[in-house]
Amino acid sequence: MKLETFFEKFDLFADAPDAVEKMRELVLHLAVHGSLVSQSDDDEPAAELLQSSRLAMAKMMETGKAKKEKPATPVTADEATFALPRGWAWCRLVDAGQFINGLAFKPSDWGNEGRPIIRIQNLSGRNLDYNRTTGTFDSSVLVQDGDILVSWSATLDAFIWRGEEGVLNQHIFRVLPAPLADKAFLFWLMKWVIRQLAESDHAHGLVMSHINRGPFLAHPIPLPPLAEQKRIAAKADELMALCDRLEAQQQELETQRAALARGSLARFAEAASTANLGWIFHASFSIPPSDLRKSILALAVQGKLVPQDPNDEPADELMKRSLGERRQLKRTDATQVQPIPTEDGLGYDIPESWRWQRLDDILVFGPTNGYSPKAVDYETPVRSLTLSATTSGRFKSEHYKFIEAEVPANSELWLRDGDILVQRGNTIEYVGVAAIYRGQSNCFIYPDLMMKLRVSAAFDVRFIHLAMSHEAARDFLRARASGTSGSMPKINQTTLRSLPLPIPPLAEQRRIVSKVDELMALVDKLENQLANARSTGASVLAAAVAELTNGNEIHAAAEV
Repeated sequence: MKLETFFEKFDLFADAPDAVEKMRELVLHLAVHGSLVSQSDDDEPAAELLQSSRLAMAKMMETGKAKKEKPATPVTADEATFALPRGWAWCRLVDAGQFINGLAFKPSDWGNEGRPIIRIQNLSGRNLDYNRTTGTFDSSVLVQDGDILVSWSATLDAFIWRGEEGVLNQHIFRVLPAPLADKAFLFWLMKWVIRQLAESDHAHGLVMSHINRGPFLAHPIPLPPLAEQKRIAAKADELMALCDRLEAQQQELETQRAALARGSLARFAEAASTANLGWIFHASFSIPPSDLRKSILALAVQGKLVPQDPNDEPADELMKRSLGERRQLKRTDATQVQPIPTEDGLGYDIPESWRWQRLDDILVFGPTNGYSPKAVDYETPVRSLTLSATTSGRFKSEHYKFIEAEVPANSELWLRDGDILVQRGNTIEYVGVAAIYRGQSNCFIYPDLMMKLRVSAAFDVRFIHLAMSHEAARDFLRARASGTSGSMPKINQTTLRSLPLPIPPLAEQRRIVSKVDELMALVDKLENQLANARSTGASVLAAAVAELTNGNEIHAAAEV
């Protein structure tokens, strides 16, 4: 494959993670390996260029025009990590130019006037505000427009300074090319060197990565003839600009897709019909599966997913049956259950045939906390779930530990099919997450950081779980989580009991659950399609990169 073909086929792997960044890495790789442009026998060999440049730099050091550096040692066979094209030579980074470190400024040196003090955060884009100084400085640390700057601490990268004359801050090298180096080529070479060192043992530091000057200057570099350097730089500039345009196109496309996605979700929310599903599952754009699931859940609990049927048994009758079951179990001695006012709900409207009710009003058991003895490394009769069993909002039976404990067969620590488990303590993201236990009775117990509850048979537990999983319900619980700074946030049983829930007629609960299952299955399918597309794109990209970077293909790539 030729490099031009690679760029023309971008659409084949555009869905691959970081596709454009991988293209930039490929261009950089080909540039320093001599595969970006063809070699010419008319070019002065790099070995001759290297010799004359070293003599010139030595003279500059003797006359004080350049900082004295130790002469470069020869590059050994072990350090020459790839075969060079004809006319190239190995040398060390110290041969490529002068590397002038910046100054250490104190806050007292800062001001609002004078030259800008160029810091790493200004180069990386984290902070575009400049501190300034009116001091007098040696010309070596005065940065001019077009200078190459290398940050060697925290952010490891090479940059071209574009701006007014500034003063170089510490942890940045100003790079002045030696006679052997074309400035534009040296910039791309510095990018490559930084990446090599960032992935090596020379990048160290517990808090921030940095590179010591010695290993940096001693790093082996491939040196092309000067004329070829200029051709490489021109081609690299061209291809990197193309990468920038592709990236901008991707970002614009994502912006357009996001707008279309918002519109499609809004249309679907206005009338959740099968016909409108086409506006969500559309070939021209994709809605993030997580957003789809949230939208479907919101429509479900607001009564917008399926139509109401006036022939359904009213929700009030469900509450009466639930009350009878609760009285029989001596859960309550109340003679009636009043709905809570709309203003005490979760902030969204529900149909007139529905009612707001506290979770405690529909429970026949719980909530109660679980039990968490230490795990053992051998099999026992008692398996206790771990938090991972429910963090997804769906019960996953593979997440458990064996414990050494006596748990009577009639203990309520044992789970039975249809119980709801709620995480009472975890990171704030997972506090209040609920899942329905599906499985045989007396197979698992649950841990202390979970609460178990059981709803009355008057309700469809699957709908109650949907209502508890909606973002408004989760926000209600998270907002009431206790815990000091640095400690685990938790909710208690009282908080969970007070959770407001929308209660539709039972027949409608079942219709909603059925529709949610149908739509969630479509979302799962969409998610798999997106994952497959990303995987396919990544595979195509990896294969193309492998072909272009394979030594057997160098000459083919050089034909570009």
